[in-house]
Amino acid sequence: MGGMTMASDGQGLAALWFDGTREEARFADRKPTTKALPVFDETRRWLDLYFASEKPDFIPQLAPKGTAFQQRVWDILLTIPYGKTVSYGGVARCISPNMSAQAVGGAVGHNPIGIIIPCHRVIGADGSLTGYGGGLERKRWMLEMEMK
Repeated sequence: MGGMTMASDGQGLAALWFDGTREEARFADRKPTTKALPVFDETRRWLDLYFASEKPDFIPQLAPKGTAFQQRVWDILLTIPYGKTVSYGGVARCISPNMSAQAVGGAVGHNPIGIIIPCHRVIGADGSLTGYGGGLERKRWMLEMEMK
């Protein structure tokens, strides 16, 4: 899957991205640090479990920055069960019967904490794998791994 980088606000996990992806460029303004933080240890433990095909039973403290709407969408993403998918329209209906799937797609696309806030579990209305900042191959791999 490749290397990953984490960023923190000093307390919670603020961002998590695959190295060498568009996410890396998006977070280029984050100052790298080698400072040991408890949230980094917890995130590594979560990722170790996840990539060992185990469902983590905890979530590290999260601190994603975004608009109120983005935060609402990300909160909904956190409720998508391991091994399940939901469409952008399905997420939109959780907010309002009139909510636009495209608006939800924009918020999903700005998720700064990929994998843990499981944007890879959001798919097109027709079941297609659409957009993923870490690349569609990674999205496909994670979904297949979770559904085993």
